[in-house]
Amino acid sequence: MLQVKEIDVYYGAIHALKKMSIHVEQGTIVTLIGANGAGKTTTLKTISGLLRPRNGSVLFKDADISKVAPEKIVSLGISQVPEGRRVFQSMSVFENLEMGAYLRKDKKGISQDMENVFVRFPRLKERYKQMAGTLSGGEQQMLAIGRALMARPELLLMDEPSMGLAPLLVKEIFAIIKDINDRGTTILLVEQNANMALSIADKAYVIETGEIVLQGSAQQLLTSEEVKKAYLGG
Repeated sequence: MLQVKEIDVYYGAIHALKKMSIHVEQGTIVTLIGANGAGKTTTLKTISGLLRPRNGSVLFKDADISKVAPEKIVSLGISQVPEGRRVFQSMSVFENLEMGAYLRKDKKGISQDMENVFVRFPRLKERYKQMAGTLSGGEQQMLAIGRALMARPELLLMDEPSMGLAPLLVKEIFAIIKDINDRGTTILLVEQNANMALSIADKAYVIETGEIVLQGSAQQLLTSEEVKKAYLGG
């Protein structure tokens, strides 16, 4: 579904991604793990169209989207749950979810999807009139996921969904990610909690200073000595 082919991405003079390639098969969860500043968020921003690769290409369902505008990329079927949640603080839960569907015109489908979000996240239903800025961190993360789902994505990009959450909530968020995938959405997951990410992923890549240094099935990487030492506290 997604092929990132040998992309070079720069921030000014800084070479952030170097000949970086990853593949995401339809229906799978692929995780990208690595330390802070390794290039994980840069990869997602490039796929979303917020950054342009200087070389290489990003293909979504065989079409090159490297130079496509971010809003057009959303309409093609790619949504992102950004790092730090980025909910619209001074808007209600309901309005935040509506923003997720801003490119859609099918009113019936939108209300159906809104209902689906409330079924998946009952706490959001209880708080649908509440300002998003007053929600807890876990609730804001649920809202960010719900908002991205309102665009009906085929591919969901998730940037550090467990960041800053209590361990119990982290488990809940990962169960939700698995459920979203089981219902047919392909997921590219960027996550510092390597243990949790590898426990639900099909395939994994390890990125260091803008380069892929290891790749394989999530199971292979879970048992790799290198990965254990560097990322799994072993």
